[in-house]
Amino acid sequence: MTRSHRVAVLPGDGTGPEVVREGLKVLEAVRAAEGFEVELVDFDLGGERYLRTGEVLPDEDLEHLREMDAIFLGAVGHPDVRPGILERDLLLRLRFELDQYVNLRPVIRYPGVQTLVPSHSEDDVNLVVVRENSEGLYSGAGGFHRKGTPYEVAVQESINTRHGVERIVRYAFELAMRPERRKKLTLVHKTNVLTYAGDLYQRVVDEVAIEFPEVETDYVHVDAACIYFLDWPARFDVIVTDNMFGDIITDLGAMIQGGMGLAAGGNINPDGVSMFEPIGGTAPDHVGKGTINPLAAIGAMEMLLATLGEGGAATRIDAGIRVATSKMKGMRAGEMGYSTTEVGDLVVEGAGA
Repeated sequence: MTRSHRVAVLPGDGTGPEVVREGLKVLEAVRAAEGFEVELVDFDLGGERYLRTGEVLPDEDLEHLREMDAIFLGAVGHPDVRPGILERDLLLRLRFELDQYVNLRPVIRYPGVQTLVPSHSEDDVNLVVVRENSEGLYSGAGGFHRKGTPYEVAVQESINTRHGVERIVRYAFELAMRPERRKKLTLVHKTNVLTYAGDLYQRVVDEVAIEFPEVETDYVHVDAACIYFLDWPARFDVIVTDNMFGDIITDLGAMIQGGMGLAAGGNINPDGVSMFEPIGGTAPDHVGKGTINPLAAIGAMEMLLATLGEGGAATRIDAGIRVATSKMKGMRAGEMGYSTTEVGDLVVEGAGA
């Protein structure tokens, strides 16, 4: 029986549709080579939809998304939409409603890529950040007191549950045991100041570690982790951390792998529907110019296929990305030496598809 998957496509705003188009081109090539089927289902969600209808994520669209095997997202954001609306009511709502409690960010140095620290080699930069994606400071708990007065108080609470912490830690340990990893897990937090949440994370790591005796564990303060990212990234294999710290260090991770044009991410529900996206945003200055780097979106497609069990197709895409980066002049938009479409073609060629 032919393998078949249903994939929701949310091109979104700005350059989102352009990079999604290249991701789908690569998908079609490797799909044909590996012999499986994909049904693509388009969803009109993002800034343009909101400006046109006032809707961000209608309940009927959310229920339809629950029926998909995976979601491929381009980018969300519009200069005419007040900041926070799309982020809260679309992206965060999708994560929470679909229980995508793992934010997965691989940090990989590809051949030929110049980075923030040129002395790093490919072997130095090969880690993955497992960020808790549904709790912490992003849970939305808190409020204002005397707002708009000289005595205003703003409270933002970090919510960390034993259930939420244990499932993200367990996911990180299981990832560290995969053949491609080095069986090392590092907790990144700020236990000397955030003594309650940090204590919970450390205790859970210590307890779950007993079930994974082959995995080496250690701890690094988040500020020290930022230094190590620049000075000694090879010390990291799998990092597990909370929502806020993970949000920050993964952007630094993008810079030591070559920039946002290479940064792919996944919002994972291991037992449900996961969503994959490039991290770089809408890049409105590059819309329609053919100058945006599509490799992050193509890398997100690689992650999507690996999660769906199409390891052969994912391996082909990885090979294609490596061929592309070895030929490109740079990773920044407009500095690649190739157009957006031509970079996608390089990946298809390198994927042997």
